Amino acid sequence: MAKNPSIAETVAALASPLAEEFGYFLWDVEYVKEGGRKILRITIDSEDGITVDDCEKLHRAIDPVLDEADPIEEAYYLEVSSPGIERELRTDMHIEACEGWDTEVRLYAPIDGSKVFRGKLLPLGENREVRIDSKGVIREFERGTVAKLKTYFEF
Repeated sequence: MAKNPSIAETVAALASPLAEEFGYFLWDVEYVKEGGRKILRITIDSEDGITVDDCEKLHRAIDPVLDEADPIEEAYYLEVSSPGIERELRTDMHIEACEGWDTEVRLYAPIDGSKVFRGKLLPLGENREVRIDSKGVIREFERGTVAKLKTYFEF
């Protein structure tokens, strides 16, 4: 961990062992401003998925731990949630966990006239490139060119 860890890193270190005690794993921690409100969002997952009761259980367990550690000086709202079926993939762990899933890659700049590509997510490339199988065509995208990577589900 960094010498001056971010709020998200500090909270992740506090939340991860608690999540594991309940049989979950920590998917992500974000500390963001949305609509004038500061939100600390802890996202958990498990092999069996996450229910509202699971979120409430971790919320009740982490709340006093956060109060004691006091990693955030200002007022904030605590949210504990699941990543859902359509989830943003921001880390190598996220990508590895979702290999084989239907994925949408959004780029900062177009390639072959398109900024959006869809396909089955493949293992990361040799240099951590995002790779998808788009109807039999293997496409690779350098991480710096990817604006957003997310799974999608066709209903």
